[in-house]
Amino acid sequence: MVTVSDLEYFDGDQRCLGVLAVPSGAGPFPGVVAVHEAWGLGAQVQRRVRMLAELGYVALAADIFGDRHIPSGPPEAFEIIGRWLADRLALRRRAGAAVAALKAQAACDGRIAAIGYCFGGSTVLELARGGNPDVKGVVSFHGALDTPLKAEAGQVHAKILVCHGAEDPLVPHEQLNAFLAEMAAAGADCQTICYTGAQHSFTNPEANGTVIPGVIYHERTDRRSWAAMQDFFAREVFA
Repeated sequence: MVTVSDLEYFDGDQRCLGVLAVPSGAGPFPGVVAVHEAWGLGAQVQRRVRMLAELGYVALAADIFGDRHIPSGPPEAFEIIGRWLADRLALRRRAGAAVAALKAQAACDGRIAAIGYCFGGSTVLELARGGNPDVKGVVSFHGALDTPLKAEAGQVHAKILVCHGAEDPLVPHEQLNAFLAEMAAAGADCQTICYTGAQHSFTNPEANGTVIPGVIYHERTDRRSWAAMQDFFAREVFA
């Protein structure tokens, strides 16, 4: 049986209120930080940490916005993530605070990976680019791939899996190609899977294209990318 509870932690003076999901059993367990979309720490990422705990990982849904703030709508959400994406060092620190909070839990064995969705995918890639020493692997689901702070050679220690919708209008092929070149130049251990038929937000059942065109759930890719994550963790990150 999975146990779910709130977890308060801090990034400097900013209170963050994450959601911790712990598997049944004696533990300790490998840990996974899950980072939310632009819409804040809502149902999607909370569902995912429960799913991770069912797989045997102790999982923390990170609260990047602080105080578990949920934007009132797309304009506020885009304004908030715009501020974070304009300050990637601050974003790395905020995500790193969640990593540290999870590592401090008795249920965590100290081995940590991070996954993220959309904005969260961009966030976990920043953890990898920044060389966070506690993160062994990251998985980006339909995250943007560009950054003003390119990875440097020898700096990326985490293994990377990118699950990308081949028809994502928000992350064009030019951005994907630039990312692959960046990873190659940095010497990163990076796998990238492009799923035909999939656009943006392919993991979110609530995405139907009405709020933003091209933001659409794709069941087949949701299922396949989750399986790819499990294999990546089992064979590459926590082996």
